[in-house]
Amino acid sequence: MGRYFIHLAYNGMNYNGWQTQPGLPTVQQTLEGALTTLLRAKIAVVGCGRTDTGVHASDFYAHFDAEGDVDCCQLSFKLNNLLPPDIAIFSIFPVADNAHARFDAIARTYQYHVSDRRLPFRQGQYCRIYYRPDLERMNEAARVLMEYEDFTSFAKLHTQVKTNICHLSDAHWDEVGEEWVFTIRSNRFLRNMVRSVTGTLLDVGRGKLSIEGLRQIIEKKDRCAAGVSMPACGLFLTKVEYANHLT
Repeated sequence: MGRYFIHLAYNGMNYNGWQTQPGLPTVQQTLEGALTTLLRAKIAVVGCGRTDTGVHASDFYAHFDAEGDVDCCQLSFKLNNLLPPDIAIFSIFPVADNAHARFDAIARTYQYHVSDRRLPFRQGQYCRIYYRPDLERMNEAARVLMEYEDFTSFAKLHTQVKTNICHLSDAHWDEVGEEWVFTIRSNRFLRNMVRSVTGTLLDVGRGKLSIEGLRQIIEKKDRCAAGVSMPACGLFLTKVEYANHLT
């Protein structure tokens, strides 16, 4: 058996997230079905994360095991012909037998897109808001996030995680064309964390929340204290980073 990494991207609009769910279309299920057909053996795929329903990934990795020699270039070509057009395979490459798409990732970057404009060619890929947020204030608030490690206030309740500690290495807003884009990088993320952080920072940007109020929310360690969770459509996983030991 050999282990292989797949580098891919997908538009999550038509999927109930990454992870296989009975009776529902998911990216994992779709990819496993295509690999099983092409390799003529039951193939299980492990992803680098578990994006929620409607969340997109422009940079995603998964691994699978297969017997015999796999022609990676040919398999990539055939997968792109077999898969629906909202999933794209960039490359497939062999890795060490113990390499793991999820546990070996050392950092992930997400971006959230919002706009106060109606953007017909961006439907399903941004969230429309009905005010112009204060970019400078939101960046001030984003810098406050970098001072903390415990993000319990932004974590989905009743999830089975051992710790709510995350080490952020970047958090900032940019104005990009007709959109405002929030970028956040960390060694790990909690379930629903990016969407709830974004909603809270937007409360700062529209004047509903002060910088001191943000600090109080974080220090309360209470999800009910934070802002609303933004819709999935505006969220993208944009970068997954690994140490140089996969091969």
